[in-house]
Amino acid sequence: MIVEERIYTIQPERMKDFLALYESEGLPIQKRVLRMLGYFQTEIGVLNQVVHLWVFDSMEDRSRRRAELQIAPGWKDYAAKAKPFYVKQECRIMTPLPWSPVR
Repeated sequence: MIVEERIYTIQPERMKDFLALYESEGLPIQKRVLRMLGYFQTEIGVLNQVVHLWVFDSMEDRSRRRAELQIAPGWKDYAAKAKPFYVKQECRIMTPLPWSPVR
């Protein structure tokens, strides 16, 4: 199992609009293709960020699902609408340790 962490820094004062767009257009598409572990908004520290956590069985599973997402109906339209909100994007792949409750 692997967990992909994606952090998106959103333009100041645009978070509400971004979250509304994501919830109405991006989330329904991703839920059909990916497995969400969590979706968070920062409150302390670096502000104006959303953090997504996605679970995959393996790197091969991730590659397959990410490729499927790219061709999913409506995804390219959503991505084009969301792009202007982004200031910065980050991505990490993490593997759980043997004692992690998420494995």
